[in-house]
Amino acid sequence: MLEADAALRRLKEGNELFRSGSSHIKVNDADRLELVEKHNPFAIVLGCSDSRVPCELIFAQGLGDLFVIRVAGNIATPSQIGSIEFATEKFETKLIVVLGHTFCGAIKATIKELESPNEDSSPNLQAIVNSIKHGIEAKFTNSDSFDDKVAKAVRANIQSSIGKLTNKSEILKRKVAEEGLKIVGAEYCLETGVVEFL
Repeated sequence: MLEADAALRRLKEGNELFRSGSSHIKVNDADRLELVEKHNPFAIVLGCSDSRVPCELIFAQGLGDLFVIRVAGNIATPSQIGSIEFATEKFETKLIVVLGHTFCGAIKATIKELESPNEDSSPNLQAIVNSIKHGIEAKFTNSDSFDDKVAKAVRANIQSSIGKLTNKSEILKRKVAEEGLKIVGAEYCLETGVVEFL
């Protein structure tokens, strides 16, 4: 299993391949069959469900390389935290990346909700907004433009999710302290294809 720093280097190199147009992951029958019985993902990614941010593509990784959890707004709620705990226990993966992205729709919806609460919102959608809003509401001012609010909130939300992973999971807390697990934040830029690690 790759140590955290080596895993991070591999993701950075993969993003460079993606941006240069050099990443052409091919999968054949032998590759698929090799992964039927087991896989050993070298990194865990908690990312947004946005269709413009497919983790395997932007990091130029193939089948079995990444354990990806995708949810609107890359939030860390109990089911996402449990999925990450499962992966760290089963695969001994040493790197977790919380991946947000520019112009995130879930972040925009949350800011709009903070500015003008909607009483008719779906309770399921409201649960996502509620998970995001506590981590972002103090990170911008009313004088900021909407785009500035979104940019600041995307990064604040990444940090909020990292905080939830480290504060709401004894398993992850122990692995960070004793087993070399690293939890890092990253932001994907829709315009450039660059993943910036924070």
